[in-house]
Amino acid sequence: MSVQMLIRMDPEIKEKLTRLARNEGKNTSQMVREIIEDYIKDRDISAHIDDLWDRIGQKLKKKKVRQSDIEKTIKQVRRKES
Repeated sequence: MSVQMLIRMDPEIKEKLTRLARNEGKNTSQMVREIIEDYIKDRDISAHIDDLWDRIGQKLKKKKVRQSDIEKTIKQVRRKES
């Protein structure tokens, strides 16, 4: 379920936003939602980290790397650091 939010902005900014939205075939509400979603995505570090782990996992699967291979490598590195 969506919730409503009231914001205040300069009239000329709203006019520019309305014009840009219209040019993209959207209304201002759609445009503002997209802008806010993009802003959050760009600044949400946990989403970046999750995406990174997903990409790493996919690459490891393609190379047929198993969990046991990863654990073995970690143990070897830790021994070298000691």
